[in-house]
Amino acid sequence: MKQSPVMSLVESLANVAVGYGLAVVTQMLVFPLFGLHTTLAENMTIGAIFTVVSIGRSYCLRRVFEGLRVYRESKEAAET
Repeated sequence: MKQSPVMSLVESLANVAVGYGLAVVTQMLVFPLFGLHTTLAENMTIGAIFTVVSIGRSYCLRRVFEGLRVYRESKEAAET
């Protein structure tokens, strides 16, 4: 079964939203253990920065693996 483009977008947005929320809560719990005391606004900003970095990382890795897939398929086609 294939996922529709709309559902792929919904899944991606849900993944980012859950990841952001989890990051903020984790920071609020872990930072004090290391003597770091931040406000909710600071935690939300830090979470947003890491979320943007994570999206960029994910995109780059997807493009690398897609490039590898295309390369492998073209190499296999050339051998036949």
